[in-house]
Amino acid sequence: MTYHIYGAAGSGSVAVEATLELIGAPYQVVVEAPTWQGELQRDKVAPVNPMRQLPVLITPDGEIITESAAILLWLTEQHPEAALAPLPGTATRAQFLRWMSFIPASIYSMYWVRDEPARLAGDDTELYPQLLLRTADRIAQCWQIMASQLAPAQFLLGEQLTVLDLYVAVASRWTPGRNRFYSVAPLMADVVKRVDALPQLQNFWARRFPFVPGWED
Repeated sequence: MTYHIYGAAGSGSVAVEATLELIGAPYQVVVEAPTWQGELQRDKVAPVNPMRQLPVLITPDGEIITESAAILLWLTEQHPEAALAPLPGTATRAQFLRWMSFIPASIYSMYWVRDEPARLAGDDTELYPQLLLRTADRIAQCWQIMASQLAPAQFLLGEQLTVLDLYVAVASRWTPGRNRFYSVAPLMADVVKRVDALPQLQNFWARRFPFVPGWED
């Protein structure tokens, strides 16, 4: 009954792996593929995801699930005992679904452009620096918008840790970095720091997304 993952250290698969850690379900990263490093890495993912993107989860029944938000939501349904999502019909469920959709649609999508600027800018390399600058600004703006719509407590939606907290804690470490995230989304800063410090994830973070010197930049 083991889950299998196509992922990479520091990638979007880390939120999925962290969720499985908290659930206590057995899992294995069967293919390590940092897809932002080029075609050879993306080719490793092609057999299970024609988009050649991470993460990919293969369930114990052999079903293939792609898209990080879909995987996280599915895992909360399969493991309700872990209480990592508001229950359907509860007051916070709508906002949970809202922000679980917002992150991949508005923020995660920017990295598809950043990983390979030629995807939108073509061969004109003089455009690349401006594209990278503007996508970083757009990501920061989206974090700011999200923060303006939330009133966090212990966690983003209240006192209950959810996969949304894990998702944000991981994605906020990417460009433009945590320090800028803290400045544009101060109401969310304490939450992600609290997730960073969860005792049950300390060994996991050290393996899959270590807090090395300068990591917040």
